[in-house]
Amino acid sequence: MTWFKKTKAQIKKVKIPEGSWVKCESCREIIYRKEIERNLKVCPKCNYHFRIDARERIALLFDAGSFEEADALIVSADPLSFKDTMPYKERLESNTGKTGLTEAAVAGMALVNGMRVSAIIMDFAFMGGSMGSAVGEKIVRAAERALEEKVPLVTVSSSGGARMQEGIFSLMQMARVSAAIGRLKGNAIPYISILADPTFGGVTASFAMLGDVIIAEPRSLIGFAGPRVIEQTIKQQLPDNFQRAEFLLEHGLIDMVVHRKDIKSVIAKLFAHLSPAP
Repeated sequence: MTWFKKTKAQIKKVKIPEGSWVKCESCREIIYRKEIERNLKVCPKCNYHFRIDARERIALLFDAGSFEEADALIVSADPLSFKDTMPYKERLESNTGKTGLTEAAVAGMALVNGMRVSAIIMDFAFMGGSMGSAVGEKIVRAAERALEEKVPLVTVSSSGGARMQEGIFSLMQMARVSAAIGRLKGNAIPYISILADPTFGGVTASFAMLGDVIIAEPRSLIGFAGPRVIEQTIKQQLPDNFQRAEFLLEHGLIDMVVHRKDIKSVIAKLFAHLSPAP
């Protein structure tokens, strides 16, 4: 029986690199990180779509190497000299260091299966994807480029809403971006809005829900106020999966729920149908 005994010297400890495993936020399964990444950051067990950053989204949606960033120098000012746990300027610098972005949205021109489009991609990692005056300006300019070049507009929203550190300057962006989208509709320029997890507040209440077609990723949380706030206000328990993309689709608030791997092909087909003939 000594054939099966090992001395302490013979036993080798296998060191697993930190961060190699990820717990799915939906099914709670422990999954190998590289398997998640190979699957476009979608859980292979339950189809939960993990959040991805703006650069990953650009690589997913547009033809390789076609994205040309615009308005990169537009950044937020500090009109209120705002300070909470830290000054607003320091918070912006901190988020830039963390994400490598200068704002919560990246704007530019790109190709989708060879079709030129104007695009806005929001990144929740930068101050919760909040819409301040700089983000609003980028969205307005993206819509103006679409109108000027007569090309479709596509936006990807992932936001907690308006940026409290800019007060009324932030809230005014809701009217500005809605007016810019309205000019597209008046000139028959197609606009597709993609909603990622989460999309809330002033973004939902403005451009995110104004698309000619509104698409959401599976199980994305979408709404204006959060579920807890609503429950406390109406004093009632909310239905299961309230504010999830599938719930909104069932109740007619969005048009499609599309898996991440299929979004590019879907918007390409939609733009081909919606764009006016040359």
